[in-house]
Amino acid sequence: MGWWELNADTLARSRFVVSPLAETFANLKLLHAADAAHPGEQRWLRSHLPAYRALLAADPVTDRLVGAGLGRNWIADFLTPPPRGGERFPDEVARVRAAPPDAARAHLRTALGGPLPAELDRDDLPERAARLLEWVWGETVRPSWERRRRVLEADVVARTAQVSRGGWASVLDALRPGRTRWLGGNRLQINPHAYPPREISGAELLLVPVTVQRAGWVAWEDGVRYAAVYPCTGALAHPAARTVPSALGALLGPARADVLLLLASPLSTTQLTAVTGQGLGSVGRHLRVLREAGLIERRRAGRSVLYARTQAGDVLTQAVRQCPGGARGAARPAPTGPRPRTAPDPPDRGAHSIQP
Repeated sequence: MGWWELNADTLARSRFVVSPLAETFANLKLLHAADAAHPGEQRWLRSHLPAYRALLAADPVTDRLVGAGLGRNWIADFLTPPPRGGERFPDEVARVRAAPPDAARAHLRTALGGPLPAELDRDDLPERAARLLEWVWGETVRPSWERRRRVLEADVVARTAQVSRGGWASVLDALRPGRTRWLGGNRLQINPHAYPPREISGAELLLVPVTVQRAGWVAWEDGVRYAAVYPCTGALAHPAARTVPSALGALLGPARADVLLLLASPLSTTQLTAVTGQGLGSVGRHLRVLREAGLIERRRAGRSVLYARTQAGDVLTQAVRQCPGGARGAARPAPTGPRPRTAPDPPDRGAHSIQP
């Protein structure tokens, strides 16, 4: 297995970061693989895949660059610089554009596991990669970025709250089950492959959510910062794929039942509003009724007020799923306002990226 060794100080300073470039690269991978994880991604692909394929058909060099850069076991490192937090997309993509051409060619050889094709032996590869990422951002991510950002922030808040309940080990184990895992002895498994261990003590460790459900990779600038990119909670990433069991919807009403289902992890009122598409007043009323019924509880985390299911709420949601007909989904309530459209893990040699 591939694992990183880190000391307690590095783990204590680790933090979650939302990155527009990571979200864009995850969507590039989805476009290139054309393999949706759920109906929401299928609809997104139907909307954007024809234009993406037409773009590459008109630019064979960039087409070959993407195929080589994504690789089978490695991602070309210059495509995935680790985020730094709080950056805008233009600032992040500028680091892709600034990659030295010699380094870009070396990273592609590593991703390919062999020699570089003659058509890729050129100096404009970073510029071509940056332009393609700008197209993916502008055409497929930016129109829905505000909602995506709120969904990613909701995931961060839920996982941060999990640290207080179960410690860092529980959070790291849940990032990508079966891939990331806290091994003990200062070791963090980053994937199940037999890659050499890497000492990262003293560097910055970043955890970066994306909405694409089969996305994930690690990237690093050696000795400076290391990033583990992971898919955010599925129910948050694709609410259109979330169904309310018919028995629970009949008991509580579909909209209120939807809120209860989401509160398997702590969320704030603002985050529930962003994820469900319901109005702030409606969400507030649902929370009040659920709390008075003893199905959820309220707690403070720093300056945020978070809501989560109680044991009684867990028992109820599990019971309706097990009862006859309980698994049949009721249609989710239509959002009360306009909803924006919703929208793979490798090792390295520089600012590195590891494929699953």
